[in-house]
Order: sequence, then structure tokens, then C-alpha cells
Amino acid sequence: GLGAAIGGCIAARGRRTVLFTGDGSFGMNLNELATAVTYNIPLVIVLFNNGVLGMVRQWQSLFFDGRFSATSLGRVTDFVKLAEAFGAKGVRVDSPERFKEAFKSAYENETGPIVIECPINKDELVLPMLPPGGSMDDLIIEKEEDL
Repeated sequence: GLGAAIGGCIAARGRRTVLFTGDGSFGMNLNELATAVTYNIPLVIVLFNNGVLGMVRQWQSLFFDGRFSATSLGRVTDFVKLAEAFGAKGVRVDSPERFKEAFKSAYENETGPIVIECPINKDELVLPMLPPGGSMDDLIIEKEEDL
């Protein structure tokens, strides 16, 4: 996601771009943060940190009877410090109100990349999602009990 967001921002001629990503995906691509900092890419990175490989865990929970395998990361990364180590701004939020404040400030006031870390529960459903082997016709957009 991070590389694509950088490319999208460049294609949008430097207009502020927003990436919503998880800690697993971000961890696999975080070296691209150096590129975003080097070129002062106006990118807001909203990082949902659940400490697991969330998409795979969610599939295992919903479609494989909760048989979890190889999804717990077993690490505690301080993404605010990591962002700062790369030269970006980082902020951690702990409530929807704090997120709204941080996002508004990041979107309206920052010039380069900023990481907004949002700790969430490892079992929080992140929607929409596709089931394994599914197509766009199978897109899940709400929890089953909400249907």
C-alpha cells in the first residue's frame, strides 16, 4: 500500500493523499517511508495496529473456524518512533476524538508524510473484505449480525 500511495500522490500532482493500512502491511513496506520523507510526499498514513496479520487472521476467524496459524506477530513496534526515525511525523491516538483531531491536523497542516497510529483490538473486523477466492460480487461490507 505504501508504494502505491506514494505513486498515487505523485500522480495527483502532490495533493495530500491518504493511505489506510495495517501494521502487517506497513511493516512489509516501511522502507518506502524513506522515499516519502526524501521527496517530502504529502501523505497521511492511517495505521491500524492490531499486532497481528489482520486480514489473514480475519479470514481464519470467519472462514476457517478460528483455526489461527502464523498471524500473531509477537512484536511490539513503536510506529511513532519509527516514523520519527525516518524523519516523518508520527502520532498515536487512543480514541475516535483524538483521531479526528490528528487526522484534521495532518490533512490540513502537514507538508510531508505523517503516520497516525491507531491501536485496535486484534479481533476487530476490518471491512469491506473479500472472502478467500471471492470476487467483487462477494464483498462483505458489514458484520453478519448487522444484516
